[in-house]
Amino acid sequence: MTVIVPNVAGTHTSSRLIPYWFKHYVLRQKDGNPNEHTKHYNFNTPRDMKGLLPPAYDEATHYQRALEQLRTKVSPLEKYIFLSQLKDANVRVFYRLCAEHLAEITPLIYTPTVGDACLNYSHIYSRPEGLYISIQDMGKIGEILQHWPHAEEARIAVVTDGSRILGLGDLGVNGMPISIGKLSLYVAGAGIRPSSTLPICLDLGTNNEKFLDDPLYLGLRQKRVSDEEMAEFMNEFMKEMTARFPKLLVQFEDFSTDNAFKYLDLYRNKYPAFNDDIQGTGAVVLSGFINAAKLHSIASGLPLSEQRILFFGAGSAGVGVAKQLLTFFKLEGLTEDEARERIWLVDSQGLVYDERGKLPEHKKYFSRKDYTGPPIKKLIDVIDYVKPTALLGLSTVKDAFDEGVVKRMAELNPRPIIFPLSNPVRLAEVEFKSAVEWTDGKVIFASGSPFYPIVHDGKTLYAGQGNNMYIFPGLGLGSILAKASSVTDSMVEAASLGLADSLTKDEEDDGLVYPRIERIREISVQIAFDVIRAAQDDGVSCNASLKDKSDEDLREWVVSKMWNA
Repeated sequence: MTVIVPNVAGTHTSSRLIPYWFKHYVLRQKDGNPNEHTKHYNFNTPRDMKGLLPPAYDEATHYQRALEQLRTKVSPLEKYIFLSQLKDANVRVFYRLCAEHLAEITPLIYTPTVGDACLNYSHIYSRPEGLYISIQDMGKIGEILQHWPHAEEARIAVVTDGSRILGLGDLGVNGMPISIGKLSLYVAGAGIRPSSTLPICLDLGTNNEKFLDDPLYLGLRQKRVSDEEMAEFMNEFMKEMTARFPKLLVQFEDFSTDNAFKYLDLYRNKYPAFNDDIQGTGAVVLSGFINAAKLHSIASGLPLSEQRILFFGAGSAGVGVAKQLLTFFKLEGLTEDEARERIWLVDSQGLVYDERGKLPEHKKYFSRKDYTGPPIKKLIDVIDYVKPTALLGLSTVKDAFDEGVVKRMAELNPRPIIFPLSNPVRLAEVEFKSAVEWTDGKVIFASGSPFYPIVHDGKTLYAGQGNNMYIFPGLGLGSILAKASSVTDSMVEAASLGLADSLTKDEEDDGLVYPRIERIREISVQIAFDVIRAAQDDGVSCNASLKDKSDEDLREWVVSKMWNA
């Protein structure tokens, strides 16, 4: 008898109890004829499991066992590795843990721990979890895609080229945990069926010398290809993706700044695709900013339209968020040009303005025309010039919002809005505890990664987490259910406004700008509903059966389509 590895087959619940090595193998006769004498093991009935599990095994108890085992692990990376193994061994228990302990599990499978997982990926790798497509596959990408076993079920792919992972830089194929983690949150947060998810890492080389010298590095040992080679590769990749997976939504993730904008602009109207760093980050920050601005307005007496927003960081995320925040001012009746005048950018060279010299294309839209003086390089000096009501950080510069910066914001505002949004935590512009102390508890705070609540003057204060996981699961679910031919700006805006409106009375009383993460599925239902309606209004929904559904029926239908562990 010989042992061969076939395409992954069988998605019945009980089959997930069987170890990976056992479940995916088929025994064949010696002649190896794939069409004859093939025995596939079937695990669809309890009788099929007899002898494979201990006599007293039951899944409810195993859930408690898995939780206990998880909590014995010391470091976050150890917990990440354990959860990765658990997901393969028993997907139902893994996602039940995610659903019932979301606040505990999310930081382990997503930010901030996923950053450490990426840095160590070539050393902790144990098994395939997605597709790796390299520049060497040019001309035969379609053949590579044929190897994915769940083509008919595929609905959402998260695609990265590893060139700008979080704030960690070019990690090459070590960026794969980003795609894996995001898709786990699609399942946990929006009920996307696990077999409908497809993690993809594009290997176009890396300029990271540390990894090129690492004997365990899993990617190609070459520098990144030229822009021309990448463009040719991407065109073939997207064309073949559509041919192989016609019902697939593509989420681009952690591409370098220029390429993030380039390929979003190139493909957004041609395929169902969006960029989470640009659109997802922008949408979630817009949502939190709407609620923060209301708190600021109550304290200051200023109308919402008088907000002045200063961005520290002018990469793809920073500019993407800034463009999304134009919506905030438009909702207050300002024109686009008037809205743009309420936003300032600061990069590594200081205030971004026209007379400073040549600028990258993506910075030009917000470059100031009303300043003609010498460069203003220090952040504290820019704050003195702009007098912002809100300071947003997307720079990945640790502690950039120092005591002087934060205290100056508090002098200018009775309740300063400070959003250090860089991930992971060790790259945050300021930590929650410091922001609270330096503003005497008056700060309106949201970060990209989670911070623990703080008791200040006898009151518990909560850090908002302006994390994309509030947005992309519901945005993806709505786009998939609508069978959207493209993801429009209105759909992204609808997701953002749906999140902003989702606060409960208790959450408002606690001064939160984002809902508690434990309600993510409830929130995703509302976001998916809003996204479907926006897709219908924009004429990009190809699911005609939803057109005549009432709002109540549509919400119930969305819930009925969500997978549960």
